[in-house]
Amino acid sequence: MRTKNKTVATWLAFLGGPLGLHRFYLRGLGDWLGWLLPIPTALGIYGIERVQQFGQDDHWSWLLIPMFGFTFAACALTAIVYGLMTPEKWNARFNPQVPADAPPGRTNWLTVFGTAGSLLIGTTVLMATIAFSFQRYYEYQIEEGRKMSQQE
Repeated sequence: MRTKNKTVATWLAFLGGPLGLHRFYLRGLGDWLGWLLPIPTALGIYGIERVQQFGQDDHWSWLLIPMFGFTFAACALTAIVYGLMTPEKWNARFNPQVPADAPPGRTNWLTVFGTAGSLLIGTTVLMATIAFSFQRYYEYQIEEGRKMSQQE
């Protein structure tokens, strides 16, 4: 059985997480969550395409875009968790056949850069997703309030 490298898993969660690549690397192709991750990713990308096609007032886009943002942010958080995991805990969880301090679980500079990049980009995507979602929600509420006040 092959050992699972913490640095590779960190980068796969950061760069390919929305496609489930880190889950396939760590748990194999039979991992059902790995197969489900591309669904909200694809829906979010479809939401981005709807904004480009129909503009920001498209109600479906402001429901779909956050799916991609939250999926990406969750995968970035997973990369951070992987990067900060101690070698003993990593090897016990993903490489039980090797000694606790085996090299696949060790942290190196590539792990640190993957973790820092995940923190930087993941936080930015999360905050942008939250801001976009709340902005569109409140604009929608104001628009509906105006419609109601004009009917009276």
